[in-house]
Amino acid sequence: MRLGVIGGLGPIATAYFMELVIKMTDAHCDQEHLEMVIYNCPSIPDRTRYILGECSDNPVVPMITIGKQLAEQGADCIAIPCITAHYFYDFLEKEIKVPVINIVKETVLHLKENGVRAVGIAATDGTIKSNLFQRELETEGIDFILPSHKAQQDIMDLIYKNIKAGQPPNMDKFFTVSDELRRNGAEVIILGCTELSLIKRDYKIGTGYLDAMEVLARSSVLSCQGLLKKQYKYLITK
Repeated sequence: MRLGVIGGLGPIATAYFMELVIKMTDAHCDQEHLEMVIYNCPSIPDRTRYILGECSDNPVVPMITIGKQLAEQGADCIAIPCITAHYFYDFLEKEIKVPVINIVKETVLHLKENGVRAVGIAATDGTIKSNLFQRELETEGIDFILPSHKAQQDIMDLIYKNIKAGQPPNMDKFFTVSDELRRNGAEVIILGCTELSLIKRDYKIGTGYLDAMEVLARSSVLSCQGLLKKQYKYLITK
């Protein structure tokens, strides 16, 4: 089966997503890896700015166009390595005639399957304000903890002023936010932005984190009937 990827949101996260899919696949030669068609389109308007009403360019329009192109190129399912983009999931699912993997639902399902009762959410303003994770967590009976106003600004700085700007992340801010969420009851912290996934990739962050992009990569392998390496069945850091 062939995986289609609506990418470029942002470009580094897309490249890392491809790496994760390859790394998670239990393959012993080139031919056992998934076929992927990746459309890297960083010109898609910023999702958070649109959701917050700071720009009028609707990112769902080019995303639908790309999704249809991927379907025409034989994609059996589609992944979007950008969590805020899932604000538009219902539109994408309706317009694109192949399944679109829902990173939010898959992340919450992984938490539920592993008995997690309370989670902290680290994500963009757009993801937080649109209640993407909150709705799914409530549906599954999992409590959630949101960052304070100051902590949320620190998360946005990590995403936009550090990772997206090609700068090293301010790890003091990262751990300060984590400490706050844990003090307020979080058993696990969702890394709910694919830029935050790059922090987990490059730094030792410790136990009790779930990287949503790892969940997406895992789901992509399984959705395309690939074989998953055993060490990726459980994704919460130990």
